[in-house]
Amino acid sequence: MQLRDKKVLLTGATGGIGRLIARLLAEQGAQLLLAGRDLSALQQQAAELADGGARVVAVELDLGAEGLLEQ
Repeated sequence: MQLRDKKVLLTGATGGIGRLIARLLAEQGAQLLLAGRDLSALQQQAAELADGGARVVAVELDLGAEGLLEQ
């Protein structure tokens, strides 16, 4: 599967598995949108990936928040 320049939204990106998946996707050249509840952890992870050459954006997002899907 070719991932170079593919856009990927990854939720739960700061957890163990999510963090690993983010790194693997970045290594394959995917453009990442990291989403999760802990913005500071997301920003730290995004900075680490960007230092390695990845194109990455971090956003705070709680998919379990009531009313989120109605917005």
